[in-house]
Amino acid sequence: MATIKDVAKKAGVSISIVSKAFNNYVDINEKTRQRIFEIAKELNYTPNIVAKNLSSKKQMTVGLISSGVLNNNEKDNNAFDIFKGVYTTVSESQFELSIYLIDSLRQKQKSYAQYCRERNIGGAILQGIRTDDPYYMELIDTNIPCVVLDIMTETDNGLIGSVSINNAEATREITRYLLERNHRDIVIMAGTLETYVNKERIKGVQDAFKEMKLAFNDEKVLYAQFSEEEAYTLAKKYLQTKQPTAFLCFSDLMAFGVMKAIKEAGFRIPEDISVTGFDDLMLSSYTQPQLTTVSQNFFDIGRLSAVLLQDLIENKLDLQHIYAEHQLIERGSVNTLDNN
Repeated sequence: MATIKDVAKKAGVSISIVSKAFNNYVDINEKTRQRIFEIAKELNYTPNIVAKNLSSKKQMTVGLISSGVLNNNEKDNNAFDIFKGVYTTVSESQFELSIYLIDSLRQKQKSYAQYCRERNIGGAILQGIRTDDPYYMELIDTNIPCVVLDIMTETDNGLIGSVSINNAEATREITRYLLERNHRDIVIMAGTLETYVNKERIKGVQDAFKEMKLAFNDEKVLYAQFSEEEAYTLAKKYLQTKQPTAFLCFSDLMAFGVMKAIKEAGFRIPEDISVTGFDDLMLSSYTQPQLTTVSQNFFDIGRLSAVLLQDLIENKLDLQHIYAEHQLIERGSVNTLDNN
């Protein structure tokens, strides 16, 4: 069986040049790259899963890399709706789809760039990825086109796009919804401090308070890591000594945990304490009472990300961020207080 040394010797280049050619480094002359691919094919050298396509200048597979799906709450179908949007769009195009599901607790086992190169992937959609993930940083520094979901990436790489709702605006709207109903003692059940989405939603809350000329109290922000169980625990502890008029939750899952804690503490929703969520999960219209929340269309987010990635691969546009639509869904979990 041929080795990388055999390919390098016949091509008259170093082993590192062969490695760079297979790993899509931009500093390799395209003519040299194609000659290396032809020799590798001739020698039956197969460093990756799709070696039969090594000599192809156009990579026709896109990747969906998703972290945390395997340890998501069973009530949360957001990731699967994104999958459906991506799959439906890709299946109607000339591209094929490769899916890489990562357990977020064991995320450092394989580089995303390595995954893409092994499968000759021409571009990737990243969902559920943290901005401090070193593999994420490596990938956006390559020449592999990428679309990231719910992250605004500060990079000069023109091959990077992103798709999300306007999280700051959506949270500003639902915060104003509570404030306009005379709620002032509001607890913010936030997600994970380091995430882009959480930072944007905090900004939206602060903007709404500022617009209403009200002081925002950081001490009333609780971080529940977007976890139903953690939100339940934090709300239960908080309610042992305090009774706010409302909980503003950065996800429906956390709102479910908060609603459970409120009821166990003997309070009524919304008569005693109001609750809002974010996402509009399927179960949110079946809670008692039904949950007021922000709806985002995850299927459409997946669809838009697949369209944007194909445009990036085919050089149809420059760096771009696309905002998907959101909607405030008013149900029965918020009470209007008397304006005393």
